[in-house]
Amino acid sequence: MKQQKLTTTKTNYSLFAKKTTRSLFETFRTSSLGLSSEQVEEAKEKFGENKIPYKKSTPFFIEVLKAFITPFTLVLIGLGVISLITEGIMPEPGEKDFFGSGIILVMVLVSGTMTLVQSVRSNKAAEKLKSLVKVTATVRRDNQYKEIPMEEIVCGDLVKLSAGDMIPADIRLISAKDLFISQSALTGESYPVEKCADKMNGQKESETSYDNLVFMGSNVISGSAEGIVIATGAKTLFGDVAKSLSATPIQTSFELGIRKTSFLFIKFMALMAPTVIVINGFTKGDWMEAFLFGLSVAVGLTPEMLPMIVTTNLVKGATGMAKNGTIIKNLNAIQNFGAIDVLCTDKTGTLTQDKIILEYHLDCDGEEDNRVLRHAYLNSYYQTGLKNLIDVAIIESTNQELDTNKIRYKKVDEIPFDFQRRRMSVVVEDQYGKTQMITKGAIEEMLEISSFVDFKGQVTKLTDEVKKQVLRKVHELNEDGLRVIGVAQKTNPSVVGEFSTADEAEMVLIGYLAFLDPPKETTKQALQALKDNGVGVKVLTGDNALVTKSVCKQVGLGAETIIHGEDLVHLRDEELAEIAESYNVFVKLNPQQKQKITSLLRENGHTVGFLGDGINDAPAMKAADVGISVDTAVDIAKESADVILLEKDLMILEQGILSGRETFGNIMKYIKATASSNFGNMFSVLIASSFLPFLPMLPLQILFLNLIYDISCISIPWDRMDKEYLEKPKKWTASSIGKFMIWLGPTSSVFDITTYLLMYFVICPTVLGGDFHSLSPEQQAAFIAIFHAGWFVESLWSQTLVLHALRTPQIPFIQSRGSFIMTVITTMGIITGTLLPFTNFGKNLGLGILPNQYWLWLVVTIFAYLILVTLVKKVYIQRYQELL
Repeated sequence: MKQQKLTTTKTNYSLFAKKTTRSLFETFRTSSLGLSSEQVEEAKEKFGENKIPYKKSTPFFIEVLKAFITPFTLVLIGLGVISLITEGIMPEPGEKDFFGSGIILVMVLVSGTMTLVQSVRSNKAAEKLKSLVKVTATVRRDNQYKEIPMEEIVCGDLVKLSAGDMIPADIRLISAKDLFISQSALTGESYPVEKCADKMNGQKESETSYDNLVFMGSNVISGSAEGIVIATGAKTLFGDVAKSLSATPIQTSFELGIRKTSFLFIKFMALMAPTVIVINGFTKGDWMEAFLFGLSVAVGLTPEMLPMIVTTNLVKGATGMAKNGTIIKNLNAIQNFGAIDVLCTDKTGTLTQDKIILEYHLDCDGEEDNRVLRHAYLNSYYQTGLKNLIDVAIIESTNQELDTNKIRYKKVDEIPFDFQRRRMSVVVEDQYGKTQMITKGAIEEMLEISSFVDFKGQVTKLTDEVKKQVLRKVHELNEDGLRVIGVAQKTNPSVVGEFSTADEAEMVLIGYLAFLDPPKETTKQALQALKDNGVGVKVLTGDNALVTKSVCKQVGLGAETIIHGEDLVHLRDEELAEIAESYNVFVKLNPQQKQKITSLLRENGHTVGFLGDGINDAPAMKAADVGISVDTAVDIAKESADVILLEKDLMILEQGILSGRETFGNIMKYIKATASSNFGNMFSVLIASSFLPFLPMLPLQILFLNLIYDISCISIPWDRMDKEYLEKPKKWTASSIGKFMIWLGPTSSVFDITTYLLMYFVICPTVLGGDFHSLSPEQQAAFIAIFHAGWFVESLWSQTLVLHALRTPQIPFIQSRGSFIMTVITTMGIITGTLLPFTNFGKNLGLGILPNQYWLWLVVTIFAYLILVTLVKKVYIQRYQELL
C-alpha cells in the first residue's frame, strides 16, 4: 500500500531525506545489487515511466486546428461562408451556385492539408533526429553497472553519478564524494551547491535545499556519487515545475519574423480590400458584388501556402543536414544556424584531433622516468570521476610501456577534479600498507601545493630558483605545442577517510607529463572555408597561452593577439564587449567567462554559435544563439545544444551553416516573390476598377489564379540557391519585405495595365466587332469573358515566371536556372492556366476563348516584363545590397 500511495501523491521529499539507506531499499524493494529485470517492470508499473508530460506529442486534433486556423485561412473561410450564403443559400433553387464556395474550400483544404502533412512530418522528423542523440545514465542492475537511456530509469534504480552527468531523475544519495551540483535550471542559483549523503535533514524551506537529495534538471559539476531513484517523470520536482509552465517556447527571431510578415500582409489587406470595395461599389453600383470582389482581393494578397512552405523548407533542411552529419534538435534553429556570423569554439577536440598522445613522462630534470608514468597511471586509473582524454592517454601509454599487472595497489580515497582547483588526487595503498596521495594537474596549480621537489631521487626544498627551472622546461615544451601537467605525491598522508582539498599541501613534485593534441587535418581548410563564408572564428579555451598559440599557428591563426582570462576579471561589461569584438583568441577562461563573452557578442549584434563538448562549455552554449555540440559530448553539453554534429569536424559545421542559409533563402524567396507579385496584381486591380465598366476579374477567377500559383510554389523548397547567396550570413529583416513589395510589385502593374488597354481597346473589339458600349448584352458578356481570360493568363504567366526572375540577382534562365523540380512544376502550372479558357471548367469560371493574335502580344508583354524586373532588381540590389 505504501508503494501505491507514492504513485498517486506528490513526492514527499522530507520523508525521503530522513530515511536510512536500509529503509530506502525496503521502500522500493531493492538492494545494493540493484533491481532485477522483473523488478524493473514492476517498478515501471507502480511508479510510472521517466518521461516529462510536456514532452508528449501534440494531439492530432490540435495539429489540425493549428494547420487550418491561421490568419490567412480564416480570411479564406470567411470569404467561403459569405460566398456560400450569397450564392448557394439565398438565391432561388434554380439559381443556386456552389462553385465559388467550392473553390474556396479547395484552397483551404490544399493550404491546411499541406501544412498539416508537413507539420506531422516535421514532428516525426524532429523526433527521429533527436533519437539519434542519446542521453544516458549509469545504473546498477542485476549487480552490474549498465549504461541505459534516461527514459528507462525507474524508481528504486541505483544510479552512479560522475562529473558531466545530467541528473536523470530525483535521487536520494547513499554515497557521495566532493559532489557539487548545478541547480540553476531549477532554482536560478549562480553557483554550484555541495551535496552529501550522510546528512539526515530535517524540514527545509525548499526541496532543493536538502543536502542528500539531487533533482532531475540539474547536473554534476564535480565529484562522484551513488543514489537511489525516488521519483521519475511527472512526479519529479522538475516534472512538477514543467506542468505549470506554458508549453509555448520562447519565440526565436525566425518565428518573430514570420509573425511580423503575417501582420504586414494583413495590414495591406486591411488597406486594399476596403478601397477596392468602395471604388467598385460606386462605379459599378452592385455593392454585394463589390464586397465579394474586395474580399477576393484580400485573398489575392494572402500567401496561403506560407505556413506549409516554411514547414516544408525546415523539414527538408533538417533532413538534408542529417545526411551530412548535422542533427537539428529544434527546427526553428535552422535560420539562426545559417545566420551565424561569429563561431566561438573551444580548442581541444574542435580545432584539434581530440586524440591526445602522451609524448613524454619526465622527472624534474627533464629526463624520461617510468616512476612518473606509474604515479600518473595510479591517479588516472583509480579516479571515479569523468575520465578525460588525458586520463585515457596515460592509461594507454602505461599499458604499452609498463607491465600493469605488477602495479598492485588498492584505492583508499580520492578528491575529484573541479574547474577551480584544476587538479585531482587519489590516495592508494600498496601491498605493504604504505599509503600515498598522488595528485596531477595544471603546472601552476601543482607548484602552489608543492613544497618539495624530487631531483634524481633526492627530495629537496622547492625554491623559487627551482620553480623557475621547472617553468623554463615547461615553457619549452609548450612552445612545441605540447600540453604539460605536473605530478606530485605525498607518502602516508592524513587519516584514512578524512581526505579533503586541505590535504593537497606540502607535496613533493616528482615530474611532469607532456601531451600532444595535434590539429585535425581539415582544421586549417575548415577555418578558411568559414572565413570565406562570412563566419569569424573565435577560440575560447581554458588552456594556456603557449599551447593555444602553437595550435593557432598551425591552423592559420598564428598572427592573433592572445587575451588571458585573468586580464578580463576586473573589466566592466563595456570594456569586455569591446575586447570580445576586437580579439579572436582567449585563453585560461573559466566557464563563466566563456558565457559572458558569448553574451556580449550577441549584444553587439552578432548571431553567435558556440561549439563545445565539455561541461565547462554548457553555459556558453546556452548563451549563444545556436548551441552546437557533438554526439560524443558529455550529457549536459548535448542537452544544452540546438544542433548536434555526428562528427566533430568543422567542415561538417560549414556544410550545416550553408544548408541553413539555403533553407532560409528558399523561405525568403517565396515570401518576397509572392508578396511583390500579389501586391502588384492587386494594385493593378485597384487601378482597373477605377475606369473599367466591369470588374477586371471575377472573385472566383482571382481565387483560382491564386490556387494555381500556390500549387506551383510547392516546388520552392526543392530549388537551389546561388553560390553567391550562401557566402554571407543572412538575418531576418521583416522591414525588407515591405520595401521589396513596393519596389518590385508595381513592375507587374505596368504590364497588367498595358494588357488591360490591349484587351479593352484592341483585342476584344476586334473579336466582337465594336467597343464595349456599342455591343449587345450578350456580346458584352462575351467581351468581359475574353477580357478576363486575357488578364487571367497574362497574370498567371507573369506571376509564375517572376518567381524565376526574383529567385536570383542574376539574369534568370541564362546565368541562373531554377531546379528541375521547380521548373517542371511551374511550367505545368502555366500550361494548366493557359489551357483553362478552352475548357468547360474555364467557361464555368467565366473565361472566354482567346484569339490567336493575343498570344503574340502575350509573349512580347512577358518578355518586356522580365527585362523590366531584371533592371529594377539591379537598382534595388545597388540600393539595399541584397535581393532576398
